[in-house]
Amino acid sequence: MQLKKSRPKSKLKIGVLYGGRSGEHDVSLCSAASVVTALNKSKYDIVAVGIDRDGRWYVQNQPEIITDKAFGKILSLKKQGLWLVNHFEQQNKLHIYNLENRKQDVVVDLIFPVLHGTYGEDGTLQGLLELAMVPYVGVDVAGSAVGMDKDIAKRLLKEAGIPVVPWMTISQHQWRKQSKKILRDALAGLELPLFVKPLCTGSSVGIKKVKVKKELADAMDYAFQFDTRIMIETGVDCREIECAVLGNDCPQASVLGEILPQHEFYSYEAKYLDPEGARMNIPAKIPAKLAAAIRKSAVTGFQALNCNAMARVDFFLDKKTNQFYLNEINTLPGFTSISMYPKLWEATGIKYRGLLDRLITLAFERHRAKSAIKTD
Repeated sequence: MQLKKSRPKSKLKIGVLYGGRSGEHDVSLCSAASVVTALNKSKYDIVAVGIDRDGRWYVQNQPEIITDKAFGKILSLKKQGLWLVNHFEQQNKLHIYNLENRKQDVVVDLIFPVLHGTYGEDGTLQGLLELAMVPYVGVDVAGSAVGMDKDIAKRLLKEAGIPVVPWMTISQHQWRKQSKKILRDALAGLELPLFVKPLCTGSSVGIKKVKVKKELADAMDYAFQFDTRIMIETGVDCREIECAVLGNDCPQASVLGEILPQHEFYSYEAKYLDPEGARMNIPAKIPAKLAAAIRKSAVTGFQALNCNAMARVDFFLDKKTNQFYLNEINTLPGFTSISMYPKLWEATGIKYRGLLDRLITLAFERHRAKSAIKTD
């Protein structure tokens, strides 16, 4: 009897999106380099699609990892041809269509966005992919939008009973009309030192620490360069604790990690430009009962913000009282091989390549569930 040879399974075509119209554009190039390197080539064919700072899409015919003086290993973004996302309702595959050569298009089964910050992590890209009915890795529209807006996120977390640091939110219009009143109210209602930050950015872009009253106005003017709304928070003398969450309906929390900034706070420079800017302790040296409470709050916060798939949940732990506060939830955390999110899961038992496989599985799982919903 002659056995039939089993047909080899066709590889999934994964579209890695990176770059983007964001202050975190360069960070995205770093994350993309790690993701493209680590994805299992025996399972996946990879299409790298770079989005430049003006929002134009470019398929990278030969993705190339290069060394940048400031950021280290990055995925280069060559502006070759001009491409547009389109969807022809063909087996729920996304077509990336060449505007200069009508006969050429690229088809992908799933999108792996590695776009940090605005227009990548804030629900806008996720909405585009939902309209195209294409599976994609990461948090969906609602969770991405809420997680990106620090004010809305804090309100929901507070409603869920999770401690958050006292804050004020100010719009650019309010600042122009009543700057003196805002300064008085902030200094009367919040304790120095203060942190001033744009409402919808990540990677510590636009953040200033204010130690004395006279620095507050300049810090606010600086933050308004990056967003139309900003937040003023009470500074806490704290340890910075982070937890990775993974899953859809039944999310799990990783072990905790601690960031030990070598700068005054965990700034953009400390994160990306200074090789000695910060150290990590994984697992964090925290009493077991306290660590369990923080991990539970990470999952509760993840669900309160309607997140799914993945997020890194960041906490402040008061050095004197051991009171913890949920600072923010990052729905598309840094994804280099030395970033906190993959390092936390590695310490919990899931290696980087396996983590990418798990995220792709979760994306298809969520896509199947949404595809079953009636629309007529």
